[in-house]
Amino acid sequence: MAKGPTFILERAIVGGPVCGVDEAGRGPWAGPVYAGAVILSDNPRKVPKGLDDSKKLTARAREALELEIKDRAVAWGVGFASVEEIFELNIIGATGLAMRRAVAALGVAPAHALVDGNYRFDLPCEVQTVVGGDGKSKSIAAASILAKTARDRLMVEMDARYPGYGFASHKGYNAPGHVEALVSLGPCEIHRRAWRPVKMVLAGLDPRTEGAAQEELPF
Repeated sequence: MAKGPTFILERAIVGGPVCGVDEAGRGPWAGPVYAGAVILSDNPRKVPKGLDDSKKLTARAREALELEIKDRAVAWGVGFASVEEIFELNIIGATGLAMRRAVAALGVAPAHALVDGNYRFDLPCEVQTVVGGDGKSKSIAAASILAKTARDRLMVEMDARYPGYGFASHKGYNAPGHVEALVSLGPCEIHRRAWRPVKMVLAGLDPRTEGAAQEELPF
């Protein structure tokens, strides 16, 4: 059995270019949600080595692979949905919007998309969902790397714009330092106000005592 992502899913599809699509940032309490879309070459020599689920790679490996993907891919695109769009559309709707923007940014129109997860987002091509896809499909793995590196870079920039929250380290996710900063400083402009810990602080409640700091999605 093959270890890591392969081209099996891509090669099983006929009838036009296949792109992999994945998101980064559905769970954090702050910042936009990003998506990547990648069409890789069917020439193995033009496919970067070491592609894998972005969460399994070090930051240095992701950054190196990001450059290779952008240099060697047939086409690639990155899109995002803002905190305001997340509030308006909910996180599922905003993720779909980010994915559509990523696909629209491709220089080659795909006929099919392999999308990580089990939710069939509305994209401008045929969609096949793949649970755990970033560990099964090289195209999805490449998309996951582009989405995560782009979002991580943005959150480092947000750390400079909104000092004290530690965005450069935790990227907006649940972390002890993030909880403390949220309570002491209050939410900033890029916090997701529908998320339970953020809503509690806005209501004058302490998520540390209520136990809501463990929640990464709004309820």
